[in-house]
Amino acid sequence: MTMKPVMPDPDEDDDAIGPPSIYDTDTAEDDDLWFLPPDEGMAQDVFLPPGPVADRRLLFDPRDWRAAQAELSYELAELAATFGALDERLRAGPTGWGHRLALMDVSDLGWWTGDRIGVDRLALWVGLRIGATGDDVQAMFRAGWAVRRLTAGAGPAEGDWATGLTAFLDRMAQGIEDMPEAVADLAEIMQNAEGLHPVTQAAIGFHAWRALSEGVGQDTEAAIIAARHAASMGRGGAIFMPLALSGPGALRGVGEPQEKLSAWIRGAGQSILAALLHLDRVSAWDQRAREATSDLSGRTPPRLIDALTAWPMVSAPLAEDLAQASRAAVQRNIDRFMGRGLIREVTGQGRYRVWTAAL
Repeated sequence: MTMKPVMPDPDEDDDAIGPPSIYDTDTAEDDDLWFLPPDEGMAQDVFLPPGPVADRRLLFDPRDWRAAQAELSYELAELAATFGALDERLRAGPTGWGHRLALMDVSDLGWWTGDRIGVDRLALWVGLRIGATGDDVQAMFRAGWAVRRLTAGAGPAEGDWATGLTAFLDRMAQGIEDMPEAVADLAEIMQNAEGLHPVTQAAIGFHAWRALSEGVGQDTEAAIIAARHAASMGRGGAIFMPLALSGPGALRGVGEPQEKLSAWIRGAGQSILAALLHLDRVSAWDQRAREATSDLSGRTPPRLIDALTAWPMVSAPLAEDLAQASRAAVQRNIDRFMGRGLIREVTGQGRYRVWTAAL
């Protein structure tokens, strides 16, 4: 016996015909769709999604840093004047003075970053590419990169921040679309900071790169970026601003922008003063050494003085390379300098000895 299908009666209520369609809507539920934009005239506080509201402030708001800069305008002016003195000193002095300060600053910076490369080993690495061991070869590479960036080449803002940072950090981006995300973010932050003082911009760049980058050498990179950019306030005599010659005070600022900028200005000012005092001693030694060796013939003595002026410490192989003289001539003049009290040996060893000017 065949059963006939029962056809629904169109006059019956729709609710009696199976489950409701997914396209059926409930006007009462429509009123509670919080994710839809509010109707005109509806109070704005009605449109609040459940849960906490995200903080939409900029990570490094230039308005906060501008306010901090205004509060520290006197200290900033003092720092600019001190840096101006260093800038003029380096413009008028021997070309090796900036190289000497760079080696010292990078070596001192390493005690804060954890690399801890002594200035004697750093000089050997930069001059002759020797002195690295298996344990610290990467740290030596970072220190060598830092010295190169502090002594030559374009700054991180050359052209524009995006291309300048990419080249400065040795990133291999082919175009803006290929730029690493952290570099692009830092470029955007620095572009937003346009109009602030270079010292303030440098502080922003330092703290921003430490927050954005995840590389092993991020602290070294942040300090070198900042040191080079801060020097853009000068006239080209000093192409970087010392940051660690008197300790890492400038690098340890924490808290609000005013606290960070205050520590930055104070620490950088102390490092610049340390650089000026050191150059005074180097200049006095240079004059004394040339007077004390005026009776020596040949080209090696003045070249050795130039080398000891530009390099905080030198070994015999490095002095041989810098003076362009034979090992015998270099060793003979080093012995003479030692006998006249112009240099001193710092290792106390019979082999692999290193000398420095007796400032």
